[in-house]
Amino acid sequence: MNLSKFAPLLMATAYQQSAIGPPVEMAQAGAESLLKTVIGHIVHECRLRGDAVSDTLAAFMVTAVVLDPRNGFNVDRTLTKDDVQKLEELCLDKLTEKCSPSLDTIKMQVYFDMNYTTKCEFLEDIHQSEESKLSPLCREITDSRVKSREELDGLYHKITTYILLRSAMGSPTDTNTMEEATAVLQSVFPQAELGNFRVALKRDQEQQLNELTMIVTGIRLFNKANKRGEEEVDIHELMPAVLQEALPVTSKSIANELCVTQTLVFKYTAVLEKLTSSDVQLGHSDVPIILLKQALYNGRQHEVFLKLLLADANSCTKHVEILLSDVSSQMKLLKETVQSKTAVPAATVFPLFKMLSKLWFELRDEGEFLNMLNKIMLRLQPFSASQTKIFSEAYLESLLEDSEVKTDEQRMLESSDNCIDPAPLKTQEWLFPETTVNFEEMPLQYNGFCGYTLVNRDGLLLPGNPYIGVLKHKEKLYVFTSKEAAMKFALSPDSFVAEVAEKAKYSPELIQLLKLHQQFSCISPYSEIQPRKGLLVKPDIKCECGTQTEIHPVEKNIVKSYEWNEWELRRKALKLANLQTRVTVSVQTDLSHMRRENVTQTWLPKNAACQSKRDGASQVPKPQTFVAGLRGQRGAHVVKANLTRSVDD
Repeated sequence: MNLSKFAPLLMATAYQQSAIGPPVEMAQAGAESLLKTVIGHIVHECRLRGDAVSDTLAAFMVTAVVLDPRNGFNVDRTLTKDDVQKLEELCLDKLTEKCSPSLDTIKMQVYFDMNYTTKCEFLEDIHQSEESKLSPLCREITDSRVKSREELDGLYHKITTYILLRSAMGSPTDTNTMEEATAVLQSVFPQAELGNFRVALKRDQEQQLNELTMIVTGIRLFNKANKRGEEEVDIHELMPAVLQEALPVTSKSIANELCVTQTLVFKYTAVLEKLTSSDVQLGHSDVPIILLKQALYNGRQHEVFLKLLLADANSCTKHVEILLSDVSSQMKLLKETVQSKTAVPAATVFPLFKMLSKLWFELRDEGEFLNMLNKIMLRLQPFSASQTKIFSEAYLESLLEDSEVKTDEQRMLESSDNCIDPAPLKTQEWLFPETTVNFEEMPLQYNGFCGYTLVNRDGLLLPGNPYIGVLKHKEKLYVFTSKEAAMKFALSPDSFVAEVAEKAKYSPELIQLLKLHQQFSCISPYSEIQPRKGLLVKPDIKCECGTQTEIHPVEKNIVKSYEWNEWELRRKALKLANLQTRVTVSVQTDLSHMRRENVTQTWLPKNAACQSKRDGASQVPKPQTFVAGLRGQRGAHVVKANLTRSVDD
């Protein structure tokens, strides 16, 4: 919950003596500190009055009192000391009120959000808790430095104890269970192997302990299934004890509790429909309508939580059936593998035992989760007790008289035939089951209730029918009880949204029931509140976002050889350069003979030639003759001269 929005209310109180005024940061810090003090004082006073109140509940009540217009607190002005005292008194009166369905609803919401968790988160917490409980024993085993025979026996006993505690198949204090587990462990991990176990690394020792746990658990399960010899054992007898206790009762008990709650809800709805109608009789003017609406809100919130628990329980039941089928198949496979064989290789049978053990551990997790759901269901019951004390069954019947009590299914069947015609409302977007994918899983605003009915019928809660049409306005989805309600809401949706928020200020339990946290930025879900810490932190309105472009829109245009990194190109070039001076060498030994293919690579022979130091040859003079007088006059004398050199020159 974020109360920082209301911190300015207390700034004047925190800094009344400052004429100029403190810096904004100091004023904000002082106001937040004062708010924490107010919450702590409220918790302390409630404890003195005999009511245990958590910081979370007190912080929510402070915010609810400030939001309620009837209390006269103005968010735009600071509070005086008298205002702070008045705030504390109002919160104390509301938190210590007896037989208040509104307070019980808020307490129910706080308890559920602080204790309910998803299956993954619950199993993660369970496994971490188990690891923390077994870590001291695991540390004793891995850090042991045994020397004598007695110490070796003690170390082996600790390993057996660790396996029993981790598998949760029997107690180490039971002599028969301890002897059985020790005998199975000796067949897998003889005591002579402790020497190799002690010299291994701590990480390897922990891994070996986990593997031994899986194998020993699988063998014990297999032996338990074969104790009757040829008689076929019921696979349900192999289930963990926690699952055997929780499986047959959890879903049934939650369903029965839901049926009782829905019966009351339908009666409250019928009474309020009758009393809030325009033709209400004067004889009913003395009926406490406000308490009836609070009782209806309490029942509706209880119904929402029970439906969530029932959905989880049914999902667990289906998963358990699948796991039991897998266990049966795995057991048959093990029998076929081990049957009529004197010895089976460990590499063949150990994985089958480990798989059987894994299925068994998953069954145990399902049992723990079912047990948690059952506990939450039981602890939600006291939060709906006040309404039954105020309105007895006989009193409700007298208010109903001859009125028809309709279920939610009956209301939807009556209104499903009258669907919305989107043609007249072209400015609004409407969603229908035949044109919308995953229509059943859409997140509906107001938790599926009709906002128009809540405003028009003075706080009456009726579930909307999505099959007549879903209005999409500002990315939010709204459903309605009838076509007329949808048409009127669609004419001015923003004004109806504001009026719903105004209704929630008078009934703060509606903030959680209708999921109006976005409209009240100062209030966050209870599960996000840390006691004594973070009550006054502003909501984080930032978010990470990014855009992504498609790298290769056309696959055929991808260049496989492209490399953008020049250092990668350099590495490849050096690799190619080194390969040019290398030869592939293969060596075969006696151990590798006939075990793999061997290939030897050689270089082809080069072209060889012989070269001498100088060239030698013989040469004769070249004949040369010169003729003179060719360019003279006609008839001139031509002289012929022999210019050939002598052989001796």
